[in-house]
Amino acid sequence: MPVPRTPPRSPAGSAPASPTGPAPARALRQRLAELRGPEHPPRPLDARALAALAANPGCRRRALLDGAGVDKTALAAAIGSPSAFGQSQFALVRGNAFEARVKADGGAALLRLVHAHTAPETEAPDPARSRVPDLAASGPEGRVARTALALREAVAAKAWTLLDHPLLTLDVAGSPAYLEPDALVVHPGGRCTVVEIKSFPMIDGTADPAKAGAAARQAAVYVLALEGLLRRLPEEDPPEPERPAAETGERTGTGEQAGTGEQAGTGGHVLLDDKVLLVCPKDFSNLPAGAPVDIRRQLSVTRRQLARLTRVEEIAEELPEGTSFDIGRPPRELTASLEKVPAAYAPECLAACELAFHCRARSRAEGQVTVLGRGVRAELGALTTVEEVLATARGARCPGPGRQGLDPASAEPTAATATPAPTVPTAADPTARALRRAAALRAEALAGAGPRHGAALEHGHGHGAGAGQGGEERA
Repeated sequence: MPVPRTPPRSPAGSAPASPTGPAPARALRQRLAELRGPEHPPRPLDARALAALAANPGCRRRALLDGAGVDKTALAAAIGSPSAFGQSQFALVRGNAFEARVKADGGAALLRLVHAHTAPETEAPDPARSRVPDLAASGPEGRVARTALALREAVAAKAWTLLDHPLLTLDVAGSPAYLEPDALVVHPGGRCTVVEIKSFPMIDGTADPAKAGAAARQAAVYVLALEGLLRRLPEEDPPEPERPAAETGERTGTGEQAGTGEQAGTGGHVLLDDKVLLVCPKDFSNLPAGAPVDIRRQLSVTRRQLARLTRVEEIAEELPEGTSFDIGRPPRELTASLEKVPAAYAPECLAACELAFHCRARSRAEGQVTVLGRGVRAELGALTTVEEVLATARGARCPGPGRQGLDPASAEPTAATATPAPTVPTAADPTARALRRAAALRAEALAGAGPRHGAALEHGHGHGAGAGQGGEERA
């Protein structure tokens, strides 16, 4: 049986082989192992981590730690800032039990959901003809190759096929990440649908928007990896799918036998669905319910954000000697190593990164405006600290080296700052004008609050006295 020709891959947590030879790849693997600690195995990336990484592509710290396979949970605990989020053991057990129920009996219930929600106009899946190929292989590279072969066989079989926990690979910042979706379903016509199984409930056909959005971003990572796998598939016709001897009799029947000879020669390509199927418990029961989710927007955003990530080797080359994230080192050394890699903290990191508490404490100590959110940070432009914002609002000199002074009495730069640095706002800058205008309005409001408040109180007392006099006259 032919095996798909996939490009050579390196172990998880390392970079793919260089086109000029394996030496650069080996050097990078050695460098990343030194950063991680040689005695610690690399922690593989999953789709949830990749979705969080794509949501913050400017964070070089997370890109390096994830590329090196550093256990960020253990690292956060070692420096005294343990993460306070994660999935409980009860949720894991409940999720595994629900997934096993959905995939029971050869995935009959799951195939019915996929047919009903994604292709109701096609022929319904027949449990006697549905296929669930074995994807077991030796090592991650073998599993990726076996997944590619199973996809080609599914196209050739022209029957409903369930790929249970296939293994895909995605290049992230020059380092391959191995991903394992819950399931892939190949339709008889060659269409492929990614299935995401979650344990949170779907009440009255609607799931929690925040959880459904996170699942959609996670599924977008799977679709990106699947796109790469399909591009690497050979152009020749798919091979005839392998049939176990136990399935050639009563399980497959004559109908499937007719589809294994002539249809295998017709070939065809896998068509990737732009919708994924989210499967959750229905209401408060343990019965599966499905809902199609259009992920075109998440797919476009994730693809663009991952392309912006700085390559791991570029970040590693800039680090000085002695930098290490080995969790066996003293906390002071680990903290110093972390500070050598720039981070891009945002409040959203609290729900996605294990080092968020550490980065937030550092940002607060330095007065960074990033603690106020990405929206505020984008509005302030070149102003990166709260002290600079307040100084600009007052029209005073911005602190720090290279900062330009602003003349409060003039709307133009002073003579000393006739040629301001392009990264520093001048008095004519829209951001500086808006801040000074806001400061003036605030001062005006505070100045007028006292007299207006006193006048209101005096008016209220006078109105009450007048009402009392009127009442006495009426009496």
